[in-house]
Amino acid sequence: MSGAPSGAPLNLSAGLHSPSPGILDAVMPATDRAAGLPAARGELSGFLLERLTGEPGDWASPPPIPMDARRGEDFHLSLHLCYELHYGGLEDVDERWEWNPALLELRSRLERTFEAALREDVGASEAPSPVEVAAALRGVPGEYPDGRSIAGHVARSASLEQVRELVVLRSAYQLKEADPHSWLIPRLRGGPKVALVEVQSDEYGAGDPARLHQSLYARTMQALGLDGRPGGYLDLIPGVALATANLASLLGLHRRWRGASVGHLAMIEMTSSDANRRCANGLRRLGLGPGVTDFYDEHVEADALHDAIAVNDVAGALARDEPQLAPQILFGARSLFAVEGRFTEHVLDAWDAGATSLLEPLALPAAA
Repeated sequence: MSGAPSGAPLNLSAGLHSPSPGILDAVMPATDRAAGLPAARGELSGFLLERLTGEPGDWASPPPIPMDARRGEDFHLSLHLCYELHYGGLEDVDERWEWNPALLELRSRLERTFEAALREDVGASEAPSPVEVAAALRGVPGEYPDGRSIAGHVARSASLEQVRELVVLRSAYQLKEADPHSWLIPRLRGGPKVALVEVQSDEYGAGDPARLHQSLYARTMQALGLDGRPGGYLDLIPGVALATANLASLLGLHRRWRGASVGHLAMIEMTSSDANRRCANGLRRLGLGPGVTDFYDEHVEADALHDAIAVNDVAGALARDEPQLAPQILFGARSLFAVEGRFTEHVLDAWDAGATSLLEPLALPAAA
């Protein structure tokens, strides 16, 4: 079940502003703790949830792997549960499950199915030469093919209810922002490693814990009257949204996918600054203050700088150092575009129909 919004209820109609430092000191530590386990969405996630709450060990043959690796609810919740053990963990789940052989075998089967779907999505394309990788990345489209854009919708016409939904949808990734790409650090050498650490340092607040991007996002959630704990809304986030977070984990966790993870990072940094600028403008259009907009404003400036570093000094340099990874770098970027395209379609189709983009409507916080 989703947790209740942390902190005191807010009067959203009056516009939101940054809480005082004293309030943040009292509230923010709670966001380091994961929320409770979600409800099952099918046979496999039900099997996993039952086993994970018990003693680690072997098990009898698990249920079949669900075949919908693009939008599947049971599929992506199951994969998300496996991955969360490598981040902050799951409440009431023994930490020894993280490296349990039976669980890793099940996760591997899910990953192979997900990878096969991504390969179908991306298709075959001519591999760039190592010196052309940066230019090839610039040629990957950054928005859905028909021009639909969530950031554009937020800037022009999104309601407060839709903004809150979007913040919940993105929380599966944003509350661990940068962590999947940090697994790249020990897997790179020389210039690409140095450039990556420069990007990651900013993501982690450049030495200031208050500017940690994950924490900025949690504060955005709290300023909107939402629960900022990891997993606080897992019961509401559909599979097509969990897929965006699962992709980052898939590529980040495996050394063999280090090129794809670099391409994924480069694509994020290429498209982030403009998208966050439009989102921030849309939030101000709704009368929301810096308590909500700070996360987005931070990315407008930071990611404008990260763009060139990630594309040229990480991806381009890695392709020159390890030419065999050049096709994989493009695969990572195009895979991000594929999962984001489905996510965009799902969200905007729901909103166009006057429906929620979540699995269930989000309860509004009480007025102060």
